Amino acid sequence: MEKLLPVIANNAKLSHAQLAAMIGAQEADVAAQIEKWEKEGVIKGYKALIDWDKTDRNYVSARIEINVIPKGDMGFEEIAYTISQFPEVETCYLMSGGYDLALTISGKTFKDVALFVAHKLAPLEPVQSTSTHFVLKKYKERGILMVENAKDEREVTTL
Repeated sequence: MEKLLPVIANNAKLSHAQLAAMIGAQEADVAAQIEKWEKEGVIKGYKALIDWDKTDRNYVSARIEINVIPKGDMGFEEIAYTISQFPEVETCYLMSGGYDLALTISGKTFKDVALFVAHKLAPLEPVQSTSTHFVLKKYKERGILMVENAKDEREVTTL
């Protein structure tokens, strides 16, 4: 069953029968293992990867780097949990390197994202600084190419 999780992570739409055939297991065993992982919280959910640029939905994404100062009973875990509760926050990671937490957030406009940072995130006591980076175009997400054939459309001139 060790091969099962990577297959599900790659394509969650496969049926139990398809999964069983792919890993050489019995369908009932696959179904039981998936149910067990769902109950244990190993499998947290199933989501489709949407190319929002091909829809009519206005959607802005940003990556926010945050430096925080843990104090007293509010360490990194508690700070990250508090920030993760905001509905705008899609991902929240503890990082090593130049900043402590990395967020991915979304909003309808650039202004919505900026207001989230200014009115909800920056005022939190542990937050020392933020750096916001807006996503302009996605080329690859979760291992899936988001562009068909990236063609260089720059004009070339000769002397």
